[in-house]
Amino acid sequence: MSKEPETPPRLGTASGVPYTETNAPIIYFDGVSCHGVMHGILEIELAARIMAPTMDGNVHMSFVPAARLRCSPAAAASLLDSIEKAAKMAEQPQQQPPAASSKLN
Repeated sequence: MSKEPETPPRLGTASGVPYTETNAPIIYFDGVSCHGVMHGILEIELAARIMAPTMDGNVHMSFVPAARLRCSPAAAASLLDSIEKAAKMAEQPQQQPPAASSKLN
């Protein structure tokens, strides 16, 4: 018996922005090191903490750039809105098991 191929879900956003899945990197960061504006483009530098062993057996910790965001003010407003919504979702109690659970919009 041949199985019917699955129809891929229609991708896009509620605001009508088309969406195509790719192998985009996942960026983790521990903080924002600095920000600015040049010619109307917002610039935000994300930083991640790293640890490195030293010759004397200790660990040296420092921050390195994790990503450099560049966007228009409209894109920044959209990102800020999504961050605020996700932060509110994170405040709500989650179902068990906490290590494997997540929420999607």
